[in-house]
Amino acid sequence: MDKPAVAAFDFDETLTTKHSLRPFIRHIVGLPRLAAGVLRSVPWLIASALRLVDRGTSKARFLRATICGRTRLELEKAAEEFAAKKLPRMIRPEMAARIQEHRRRGHRLVLVTASPDLYLVPWAKSAGFDAVLATELEFVNERCTGRLATPNCWGKEKAKRLQEWLSAHQPSLLYAYGDNRGDREMLAMADRRWKRGDGAMPALDGAETRDVSRRQAARPLSEGPAA
Repeated sequence: MDKPAVAAFDFDETLTTKHSLRPFIRHIVGLPRLAAGVLRSVPWLIASALRLVDRGTSKARFLRATICGRTRLELEKAAEEFAAKKLPRMIRPEMAARIQEHRRRGHRLVLVTASPDLYLVPWAKSAGFDAVLATELEFVNERCTGRLATPNCWGKEKAKRLQEWLSAHQPSLLYAYGDNRGDREMLAMADRRWKRGDGAMPALDGAETRDVSRRQAARPLSEGPAA
C-alpha cells in the first residue's frame, strides 16, 4: 500500500489572519495584565527584533510577565475555550478549505509552529491534524514557570522537529506551507511548497510520487519579513 502524502503547515499568519499568542494571553489574564506584561517585556522584544537575543528568550520573558504561576489545569481549561471559541474565527477561509482538501485526499496533516502547544493541540485535533510540533511550556509542581520546556519551534528547529516526525512517517510526497523566514528551512524540505505572497498554492493533482531530485535542485527561498 502506498504511503500517504504529508502536509506540514505553519500556524500564525499562514493559517491565521494574525498571531495567536497575545490573543490567547489576553483570553487568560485580560487586557490590562496583557498590556503590563508587554511593557515589562519591551526590552527583550526589541532585542529579539534586533537579533541580539533569540526569539525563545523574548517569548519566555513575555510569558513570565503574564502567566507565570498559573496552574496547568487553569491554563488547559482556558486553552480549550480559546481553541473552541476564538481560534476558528482567526483561520483564513482559503486555508481551512486547503486543510479539508488534504484530508479528503487522505493526506497526513502536521502543524509545525513556534506558538504554544497548549491551545494548538485541542484546535488541531478538532481540525483533523495528525500531529502538532509546537513550543511547549515548562511546568513545575503543576504551575507555569514562564520558561520553555522545549526549544522555540522556529527556523531550523521547525525543520529538525519535522524531520524527526517524518522519520517514523515517511511520506510519498511532502507539502509545506509557511509565511516568513522562520519557515524557510521547513519549506526547503518539501517537494511542493508555498510561502504566503509567492503566488498560487501548489496543485493537488493526485500525483503523489516523491520528487527528490526536484527538491534537491530547488532554488533557495527568499527570507521575507520576520514573524
